[in-house]
Amino acid sequence: MLIRDFRDDDMDRVLDIWLRASQQAHNFIEAEFWQQRLGDMRDVYLPAAASRVLEDEGRVIGFYSLHDGALAALFIDPEHQGQGLGSRLMDDAKIHLPMLETAVYSANAGALAFYQRHGFEVLEERHDQHTGHPETLMGWTTRPVACGC
Repeated sequence: MLIRDFRDDDMDRVLDIWLRASQQAHNFIEAEFWQQRLGDMRDVYLPAAASRVLEDEGRVIGFYSLHDGALAALFIDPEHQGQGLGSRLMDDAKIHLPMLETAVYSANAGALAFYQRHGFEVLEERHDQHTGHPETLMGWTTRPVACGC
């Protein structure tokens, strides 16, 4: 397995992973919502981000995207989840930036636990502007947090 920079010919596979993993992880949001966002992912979000993919035997099985200091996406093909692959991508993302923020739907307990295991802390609770669902803004940094003790 290797992690490498996203290439244009990865687009269809990355979009497929994003759609299936989004629908699985966010079953509290209509599946149609995610299908309607595919064009935005292809034409706006992925081209604007720095993305890396996890490849196994020539097949992309996961990816992450960084945009303006934020971890904008981290997805593993649902058929490959639960094998520590998300952690491999997270470790790679942390190499590229000294601090990261990400927004996670508050109802996605698995994702919240994943980010907490990787040292992310809750920064604020808010509502997602696209769905109206509650989301949790989380942050991670390599720098020690100042203690007011």
